[in-house]
Amino acid sequence: MIDVEDLIALVRNYNPRCNADLIRRAYAYGLKMHEGQFRKSGEPYFTHPVAVAAILTEQRLDDATIVTALLHDTIEDTRSTYADLAAEFGEEVAELVDGVTKLTNLQLSSTESQQAENFRKLFMAMSRDLRVILVKLADRLHNMRTIRSMSPEKQAQKARETMEIYAPLAGRMGMQWMREELEDLAFKVLNPEARNSIMRRFLTLQRETGDVIHQISGDIRHELEKARIEADVFGRAKKPYSIWRKMQEKDLAFSRLSDIYGFRVICSSVADCYRILGVIHQRWRAVPGRFKDYISQPKNNGYRSIHTTVSGRDGKRVEVQIRTREMHEVAEAGVAAHWSYREGVRAVNPFAVDPAKWIAALTERLDEGDTDEFLEHVKLEMYSDQVFCFTPKGDVIQLPRGATPLDFAYAIHTRIGNSCVSAKIDGIRVPLWTRLKNGQSVEIITAEGQRPQASWIDIVTTGRAKAAIRRSLREEDRGRFVKLGQELARAAFDHVGKKATDKALRTAAKMLGLSDENDLLARVGSAELPARRVVETLYPELAQAVAEEVDSGRPVAGLTADQAFRRANCCQPVPGERIVGITYRGQGVVVHAIDCPALEEFEDQTSRWVDLHWHSGRHKPVFTVSLDLTISNDAGVLGRICTLIGEQKANISDLRFTDRKPDFYRLIVDVDLRDVEHLHMVMTALEAETDVAQISRHRDLTRRP
Repeated sequence: MIDVEDLIALVRNYNPRCNADLIRRAYAYGLKMHEGQFRKSGEPYFTHPVAVAAILTEQRLDDATIVTALLHDTIEDTRSTYADLAAEFGEEVAELVDGVTKLTNLQLSSTESQQAENFRKLFMAMSRDLRVILVKLADRLHNMRTIRSMSPEKQAQKARETMEIYAPLAGRMGMQWMREELEDLAFKVLNPEARNSIMRRFLTLQRETGDVIHQISGDIRHELEKARIEADVFGRAKKPYSIWRKMQEKDLAFSRLSDIYGFRVICSSVADCYRILGVIHQRWRAVPGRFKDYISQPKNNGYRSIHTTVSGRDGKRVEVQIRTREMHEVAEAGVAAHWSYREGVRAVNPFAVDPAKWIAALTERLDEGDTDEFLEHVKLEMYSDQVFCFTPKGDVIQLPRGATPLDFAYAIHTRIGNSCVSAKIDGIRVPLWTRLKNGQSVEIITAEGQRPQASWIDIVTTGRAKAAIRRSLREEDRGRFVKLGQELARAAFDHVGKKATDKALRTAAKMLGLSDENDLLARVGSAELPARRVVETLYPELAQAVAEEVDSGRPVAGLTADQAFRRANCCQPVPGERIVGITYRGQGVVVHAIDCPALEEFEDQTSRWVDLHWHSGRHKPVFTVSLDLTISNDAGVLGRICTLIGEQKANISDLRFTDRKPDFYRLIVDVDLRDVEHLHMVMTALEAETDVAQISRHRDLTRRP
């Protein structure tokens, strides 16, 4: 375990004016609170908070963050409270520790709906103070470094959570080194065979080609010296997980992979960055389509760098990143650069992004009412690389890779997206599903009266566009349902000799616990609420007096009030047929036709039989019956069959072919009917059709309860 003075020395390396006394007190307090507690490995528990603090010193963070790391588990795992920490170390530290505690309690790998809400809470905590997530990421990094002491099940769960949530979040925050290490540690748990295979291939490659990194670094330095440019050159092999992911995405063998080596050139000025780019492109051939200028178009986490891929020594592709030293600090620390210290004072880095603005950009215009859309938006933001496109006026629009002109339109304004009819890319009209590329100029063409289509959901990639389209579709559906509800309500009120006035509808809405008459009509129009129920609410006596239709939710007589029931799948009884009920534990009563062969097995279990009959009156056509048909294999026959069924006022709910021959088809048609008389009408009409060779009622005894 790192001694307190060694920890203070790590902080003093970048902040000589640090509050050493505060760190000593926090160290002593944490050591005392965790006394007697041990990790799964058998080490004293306090070794973990100290290691987390040491990780954060690598990012040169402020005293409050280092102290929070030392105390981050005290509220959750010891008798210490928020009030204790506030009294001893101040409100700032207490707030940070409390924030880390709340994040620790979130189950981010839980079910989709819970995960969405927990992601919202995570981002709310981040928006209050981003240092909370910096401590949490360091905490997760140390836990992953020491994960072998956990059970295999726990290792797998933590590794998946790290791969799905924490690693992308670290990358989105600009801490690429942390993302890569978290991914590699999780990869080691989730797929150790693949990782070991890649490591073995690396060793073989190194034996065959020698130290490629040293050779290429030397080549770059030589070219820069010739051009009299001062810069530092660093090279490294890419992480195993990065290589494995590329192999999977491109379906390539290791031997066919290119650019498995990466190099960074760090210089003093922006002008030097572009001079270095010119030197490299003059010396080596640039790979088309692999150039990105994040200096002129920085990422929203502050990242700036020039990326280019060239064919280096022996034709090997290598990626080169060129940046200034200040850009490199942001590239290493990401959003955390805002709190970094240099020589005892907060570093004033012109490229460090304001954390509050970064969070606002990440969660901009989220639909607060839909946690699933929030999760979708945030995950897209976290995982996606970006493309930069231009409006006709030259304004830059940032979008995730894979975005379409529709995403572009919604990024400008929701109104533009909703009314979009087509788009032009670099002056050429293109389909709305076209994938945008860096540097393209996009013109959106709109039209009055255009509304979002349901198919747009599958075209767009941004959470903002998806949320806007869904919102518009909901509003449009609601308007349609209100109009339909008005007609249904009018007919139901006319049936009892009353008028569906606004006042009557408002009164009914209030009695039914709904917000207003439009809410009531929308529910009636969408079939959530029967119009008859509205009438019964206002005029119960009139409704009962003229009621003719049987309630489809309770068409069977003979059940107790609390007994659930359902029709048997094997015989599909309909009103007009004699029926009997069989009780099933946990399933209520299953209604069978009296001649159903399945009843034979219950002959000796008379206690389970329930005497039932259908309510008298007009039933709704909601009782599905399967018909077994054999028809001629000729053009138009199936269409005529469907028309015949429709002419009998019956609805086809499903249709499936069971046999196809050159001269005939055999199929099962599911038809929704009122009663046995309705069934007889449909079957008679079909039997009279010359192209129907055979028809019977399909009963499947394998589908018993």
